[in-house]
Amino acid sequence: MKAKHVRPGEYGAVFKYVLLLPAVLWVVAFTFVPLIFVIHYSLANYVLGLGITDYVGLENYADVLASDRFWHSIMVTAAYVAISVPIEVVLGFTAAWLVNLGAPWSYGFRTVIGTPLFTMEVAIGYLGVTLFSSQGGLVPAVLGLAGVHVPWLSTAWGGIAAAILLDIWRWTSFVFVIVLAGLAGISSDLYDAAILDARNHWQVMWRLGVPLAWPVTTIAILLRTVECLKVFAIPYALTTGGPGTSTEVFSAMDYLTTVQFFNFGQGSAMGVIFLVMVAALLTVFFKQMRKRLA
Repeated sequence: MKAKHVRPGEYGAVFKYVLLLPAVLWVVAFTFVPLIFVIHYSLANYVLGLGITDYVGLENYADVLASDRFWHSIMVTAAYVAISVPIEVVLGFTAAWLVNLGAPWSYGFRTVIGTPLFTMEVAIGYLGVTLFSSQGGLVPAVLGLAGVHVPWLSTAWGGIAAAILLDIWRWTSFVFVIVLAGLAGISSDLYDAAILDARNHWQVMWRLGVPLAWPVTTIAILLRTVECLKVFAIPYALTTGGPGTSTEVFSAMDYLTTVQFFNFGQGSAMGVIFLVMVAALLTVFFKQMRKRLA
């Protein structure tokens, strides 16, 4: 009987799909399956202990879209993202540029700036309570020496500002690491040629560093935007959404609706609506990115 001939690349083609299988199963199990359940629950009334009692169609969606508290949380989240992400990108890029130039303090700085990434956000939020508290907090005490008195945790703008400062402290290092990797890939010959036509290193950064590192920087912006849109731990641990609901981000409101008040139907509808909003935002982002890279 004639032996079957196996082409050289046949096993390799099958093997690469075998390697991809765990990742595919992970995405299906922890992304698509939960999404299907969320959409299912968003069309029904779900009572804890009894399960689904009846199906209400799009009623949950209508109630969410008519809720002032929902739209307020969206506005708080949008302001949080619009302020914190640009500052983190600017600070992270600037720090990466200075380190890439070989500043004398760069080696110790890499360790210091990377430390917040290994700290839990909940711990940072509770640390912020002690830092920004009007009763013996370090930040009010230091600002008070200069005659500046800021009601950090007792006002809406003060609470969200404190949360943003903590977010910037934690996530600037994330942008720093990504951008530094992009800047390290730029040939030193390009730096040498650019510095001959520039007046200083800042001009080189703007004309050479930013354009060449832009693809990597775009990835950092995308990842930080997505992560910041689902922010929960820092603002919730810091203010619990207060005073009232003035600093309540979307994730906190959805958590309270679903877990604390057991309104699984409306909580699921909120998640689906927010997912559609984020998907639309990312679609616009990718279109602009393609235009910039074209």
